[in-house]
Order: sequence, then structure tokens, then C-alpha cells
Amino acid sequence: MPPFSLTRTAPLPPDEAWRRLTTWPRHAEAVPLTRIRVLTPPPNHEGTRFVARSGLGPFVVDDVMEVTVWRPPAGDAGGVCRLEKRGRVVLGWAEIEVRPGPGGGSRVVWREELRVRFLPGVFDGVLERASRLMFGRAADRLLGRS
Repeated sequence: MPPFSLTRTAPLPPDEAWRRLTTWPRHAEAVPLTRIRVLTPPPNHEGTRFVARSGLGPFVVDDVMEVTVWRPPAGDAGGVCRLEKRGRVVLGWAEIEVRPGPGGGSRVVWREELRVRFLPGVFDGVLERASRLMFGRAADRLLGRS
């Protein structure tokens, strides 16, 4: 699937938006039928690894991720977190960028390239639409916009 991006603004200061978006267990509250297990000790840093397990009953998929870039926002400088998807089925990457936004709030850009092993390219359009919807709702919930 080709990369896509979502942009959100939030009334939160950048450091709070960053905290909400990069507290990995909170993603389980924002994405239905998902559990998060962090595999490395806190705090988050380059090398942090976690698993998002999504599904129901015997139909589950593990999305294994590793933080490869960890630059929290500082002052007027924005922050970037890059995740590499290292699972057996779910591959690709995600980037979360948080910058100062209008009125003391934040501007968030979430970029994602998602590939599902063994899923033919003919399903890219459906996967992109579903991903855009799911990650957009997750961002809204994590930022307190829903």
C-alpha cells in the first residue's frame, strides 16, 4: 500500500499531544479489539519495542513495532517518532510528527505505510481506506477530539 498521511490539530501543547500519542498502551483504548504489550522497559527511546495484537478469538494479528527515531518536541522544535513494523504479517512503518500549532496547540501529522504479507496488491485501496479510517479515529481519540 502506498504511504498515506493524516493531519490533526489539537488544543493541547505539543508535549502533551506527544505524550498521548506515544504512550503505547493508550492505543489499545483507541483501537477496538486491540491489546498492547510493551516489550522493553520505560522510558520510551530508540529501540523501544511493543506488540499491538488485534483481532478476535483465533483471528488475531500481531503488529510488532520498534521505535527507530525518538525526538520529542522541545521548545519551538517539533518532535518525530518513527516506528518500523517488524512482524511476520504486518510490515511497513509509521511516523508521528508533533509541532506547535495554532493558538498554543499542536499540529500532528501521522504518516503510515502498511503492508500485509500475502495480501495481493489488488486490496491496496481497501487497506488504505480502512487504515486511514482506523488511524484517523485513533488519533482523534488519543488527542481527546472524539
